[in-house]
Amino acid sequence: MTEPTRSAGPVAPTARAVAALHPLPADAVHLSPTGLLGGWQARNAAATLPHCVDNLDTAGNLANLRRVVGDGPAAFAGMWFADTDVYKTLEAAAWELGRTGTLSPRLSGFLADTASLLEKAQDPDGYLDSYYQSDHRDRQWTELHFSHEMYCAGHLIQAAVAAARAPGGDAAAVQQLVGVARRFADLLVRRYGADGTEAICGHPEIETALVELYRLTSHEPYLALAARFVDLRGHGLIGQDKLGPRYYQDHQPVRTADEVTGHVVRQLYLLAGAVDVAVETHDSELLAAAERLWDSALGSKTYLTGGQGSRHRDESFGDPYELPPDRAYAETCAAIGSFQWAWRLLLATGRARYADEMERLLHNGIAGSTGVDGTSFFYSNPLQLRTGHDGSHEDAPSQRLGWYSCACCPPNLARLMASLHAYLATGDESGLQLHLYATGTFGPVEVSTRYPWDEQITISLTQDATTPWTLALRVPSWCTDARLTVNGEPDTTAAEDGYLRLTRAWRTGDQVVLTLAMPPRLVRPHRRIDAVRGTAALTRGPLVYCLEHADVSLPGVVFEDLALDPARPVEVVHREDALAPVTLLAPVVVRPAEAVPLYCTGPQDEPPATTAGTVAAIPYFLWANRAPGPMRVWIPTAPPEA
Repeated sequence: MTEPTRSAGPVAPTARAVAALHPLPADAVHLSPTGLLGGWQARNAAATLPHCVDNLDTAGNLANLRRVVGDGPAAFAGMWFADTDVYKTLEAAAWELGRTGTLSPRLSGFLADTASLLEKAQDPDGYLDSYYQSDHRDRQWTELHFSHEMYCAGHLIQAAVAAARAPGGDAAAVQQLVGVARRFADLLVRRYGADGTEAICGHPEIETALVELYRLTSHEPYLALAARFVDLRGHGLIGQDKLGPRYYQDHQPVRTADEVTGHVVRQLYLLAGAVDVAVETHDSELLAAAERLWDSALGSKTYLTGGQGSRHRDESFGDPYELPPDRAYAETCAAIGSFQWAWRLLLATGRARYADEMERLLHNGIAGSTGVDGTSFFYSNPLQLRTGHDGSHEDAPSQRLGWYSCACCPPNLARLMASLHAYLATGDESGLQLHLYATGTFGPVEVSTRYPWDEQITISLTQDATTPWTLALRVPSWCTDARLTVNGEPDTTAAEDGYLRLTRAWRTGDQVVLTLAMPPRLVRPHRRIDAVRGTAALTRGPLVYCLEHADVSLPGVVFEDLALDPARPVEVVHREDALAPVTLLAPVVVRPAEAVPLYCTGPQDEPPATTAGTVAAIPYFLWANRAPGPMRVWIPTAPPEA
């Protein structure tokens, strides 16, 4: 193995890859726990990651692997792909070790002990999958449409890559993990490479993992196999199945597809892998296909929060504009997959729209999945919960749960948050680009901000430059009033392609202050989104807001009878001691509906609306942290008075 690229993050394109931008070394970025994003990382380390490790024990994931070496219970526990939760948690622990340089004894022991266990459990030929090794040897490699064998391998590989790239790791554990991952990858190359069987996994993931293993080792067969898997899609290799080829992403070749469809996570993971393959092989056609499918997803199949997937059945995309708020599936893993896909497209193209979407996802669709305690999670993320909702089943709970029978989301969140600092800034030959704003250190600059609660972002230079370089600051697409000062003096530099670019020979102590005006905004949906026609949503900065029952103190008023009065202004309220530091006071009226028939043939004889003052709207990502009850993002608007 070549010397690993230490300090790289989850995505590390090679020097020969097509890349407009390059990630900063992971150890060049440090987020402060006093900021929102740094606070999320600290919570992840203190609560989410240990919670995942504990549940791997209690749910039986680790015991399944011990069964393979004869040291486990009699029966397999959980989903047949339960190994992946172990691998994702391993990856999270590795990134956390790289971020802080240390782990608690519990997490350090988990990393070392699990690496050793995997090495013992692995077959001599490299195969590793506790479900098939323990009870189902006769079915090994025979049901690729639903077995998740290569999906499991992909997450194993990503854990190994993280361990190899994280500075300060246990050398023995790193060697074990990378060795296990490479032996499994080599088995895949022998079995499914150019001289092997034409086959694909029913759940994409292996593609992006193989590319990253190639980037770590420079071993070309890994890249070639990833490219082969991408190009084998859409040729019917999955065969006939009740879920259909769209579900498995086998309905059409990636290169010719023009619409995102089927199982959302499968689609997004495949497209992330396609971008990885495209940039490493200089495949402009494949990269163009990924951008074309981005247009499909963002043009008519994405919720205001960035969530994707409007159908609980098959966890899938719906038709264009099929975006019901109360039936939104918007799986947490899909939001993470979309974030990872956007990051790869940002690196490849440098286009600000991908950073814009990363910001929206991070602050809404992803953030809303985790409770303030760091140990409770949503699997699906609706934009509305009705009065009387039955949240007794984990498929549609009223509040976050600590774990799920299919627990893919919590460890996926843990690995993203542990590596979050690696997704915020980039560099190129011209200088430094800040895409997402957070308090912390980013190479030669320190950033201080209360963003997204506050409009102001202060960037202080900490190094002297001998030659001019460019500091690029993203102006979000939602912002129509960006102001800039440099060393206290107004700067009239105009944004180009979504970025303000300042070029000079920077000196220690130079200071740039970017102000992104954040007035509350009323957002209205496209008229083809039938489910929310006649409504509006409240946003401020990158945050989507919602009404929640806990903030409605109107006796006798049914939550669904509230309507927004668009003729009156929305006020911004700052409160440091509240659940949300910034709330929006939404002017509302009450339109009682008890006496209104369910259907009628003429104009409805409704009681007159009555003004009800204001109701505080909180950021969507903070809902369901109090008592269970109704919530909505899209609020009916009251008709103007005659």
